[in-house]
Amino acid sequence: MTEELRDPQKAVDYILANAGKFAAAKAQRVFLEEFRKSKKAILMGQSTAKTAAAREQYAYSHEDYLSLLDGLKAAVEVEEKLRWDMVAAQARIEIWRTASANNRNQDKTMR
Repeated sequence: MTEELRDPQKAVDYILANAGKFAAAKAQRVFLEEFRKSKKAILMGQSTAKTAAAREQYAYSHEDYLSLLDGLKAAVEVEEKLRWDMVAAQARIEIWRTASANNRNQDKTMR
């Protein structure tokens, strides 16, 4: 077992050090998801097309909307990376907890 896996404090420290980053990443993703709806409405309002379908097509194909989607993609990537790093840190703590319990049980049976 590596030192990192033996030291649950390092995993806890990682979680504490990155909790704010994860929260900010999630907030950014949610904001972009919600703003996407507003951006679509703004762009549809700028369109001179007569039908709603044509205005919607204009909005969805607009450079600003496509840029927003790229930003959303990047935000999801950051959030998911942080989320899975957090899950891994929690797993390290659980592995340590299980190994510690197994060691205590083994010590009891050897007496």
